[in-house]
This record gives sequence, C-alpha cells and structure tokens, in this order.
Amino acid sequence: MVALPNGKAPGVVAVSGGADSVALLCILQTLYPASLTVAHINHQLRGEESDGDEAFVRELAAKLALPCRVKVVNVAAMASGENLEATARKVRYEFFSELAVEVGAGWIATGHTADDQAETILHRLIRGTGLQGLRGIAHQQSVIIRPLLAVARADVLEHLASLNQPFREDSSNADPRFTRNRIRHELVPLLKTFNPAIVSTLGQIASQAAEAFELVEADSKRWAKEVELPRAGDRLILDATKLVDAHPYRVRELLRFLWQREGWPTTDMTADHWTRLVAVAHGNLTAVDFPEGISARRAGKVVQIGR
Repeated sequence: MVALPNGKAPGVVAVSGGADSVALLCILQTLYPASLTVAHINHQLRGEESDGDEAFVRELAAKLALPCRVKVVNVAAMASGENLEATARKVRYEFFSELAVEVGAGWIATGHTADDQAETILHRLIRGTGLQGLRGIAHQQSVIIRPLLAVARADVLEHLASLNQPFREDSSNADPRFTRNRIRHELVPLLKTFNPAIVSTLGQIASQAAEAFELVEADSKRWAKEVELPRAGDRLILDATKLVDAHPYRVRELLRFLWQREGWPTTDMTADHWTRLVAVAHGNLTAVDFPEGISARRAGKVVQIGR
C-alpha cells in the first residue's frame, strides 16, 4: 500500500460493496479507526441489486462503527444518451469531493487494484492511446489515493477470506456487452498463457510511462513560456519560428498540454487531428478545423489556435 497523505488526517473511503473496496475499508479501519467516513453511491442501475449494495455498505459501516454517507442518483436518466460509465464516474467523484470538504477529510481512497490497472491499460491500447494513456490509473491524483493499486485482486480475495468478510458481487461485471468485462474475462486470461505475470508487467509499464510523461509535461510547461505570445482575445498566439524545426513529438506534446490547459475537449481528438495540428505548427498546412469549434491557423510567423 502507498503511504496515506497528511499523516492521520481524516479520510473518505469509497465503498461500492465489492471485494476491492470492502478489503480497502477493512485495512484502513485498522489503521485509522476513528478518522474514516464511508462513502457509497447508489447508481440505481441494477434495481434491487443496487439497493442491496447500499444496505450492505450501511451495515458494514455500522459494524465497524464508522459514519456512512450515501447518495442515490438515477445515473441512467442523468446520462441522457451520453456515456453511462463516464457519467457514473463523474457523479461518484463529485460526491466524494463534496463529502471530503464537508467532513474535513484530507484524502479520498478508492479500491482500484493491479488488475484494474492492467485492464485499463489494455482498454486504452484497444481504443488507441499514447504515452499519456499508458500511465493508466494514477496512484495519487490530488486528494484521491489508490492504496491497493499494486495489489493483485487474488490477494484481495485471499485477505477477505482470512477475515471471513463477505462482499457483494456486481452482476453487470459478467456482462460481455461491456468491453472491460471481455478484457477481464477473455483477454487477460489469454495473455496469461503467454506471460503469467502480465498484470504486474502492465503495471510496470504504467509506472514507467508515468515517469516519462512527467518529464514530457515539465518540458512542455517550460517551453510554453518561450513559445506563447500575447493572446488575441481568447485565441492562443504561438511563435511559429520556435516550432518550425522542433521535433514533431515535442511540438505535439506542447500543443496537447496547451489544449488541456485551456480546457478544450480532447475526447474526439484523433491521432490524425494531432498530426494535422503539428503540420500547421511546422508550416506544412495553413489551417485546420478541429472538434468542438477549435481551429488552428498559420499566419506569417505565428500560429493562432482557439474558437
């Protein structure tokens, strides 16, 4: 497990009722028995099963003499055609963050394991990803911590068995319509026939990618100060003379850094989009339009980017 921040500051533990989060709660409860608040989201996606998860978490918190806060949200209605998983994730983390402020917690712990890390990396590889995506799930992100990220799910189950501690099974985790479930139940077992240690191997790749990306991001931050010129309204103005002969990868990561800093959407930005953006910076294209109304224009010795 990773060290918890802020010494013995109070913390919020996200508990779905599944094995990973229940094991996390049991472990943390032995370390910080009087400083934890249990947080649970009832997404109302599985009817009585979702209500059963909520009841289980409430009972577990009471058994451990810990306060429990629950939020009930009709995520399917809230998503309204948008990505259901992304909407559920957004709702969860907003609730956890609000609760942490309310109870004065210094950290929020989630029960992601090494298996979750491996599945996330494989999922991103299937969809297409670069160095940034290969970082997988962060061990720590602001006040969010994931103490079990280097722990295998098998070890989690073994620990719960040693405690004789029950947990809930999410029936949707067996649904093959979800890509992540097929990765978990079909792809990972297949990869283990080639490399039994594939889960830890992918975890090592994530750690190395995170280290490398730190250097790339630090370089982008420094370089942005040299390349950026005074804005023209809301549009970024970049000194094209500093970009024209730079390595395409360095230019792409600078532009990606600026894109994210400005809060422009990246979900629909494909590899081809980023390549064309670099081409504008290098002077090989004059103008390109991108998703969500963002455009890039080469005008003399500057590149203009914005809505």
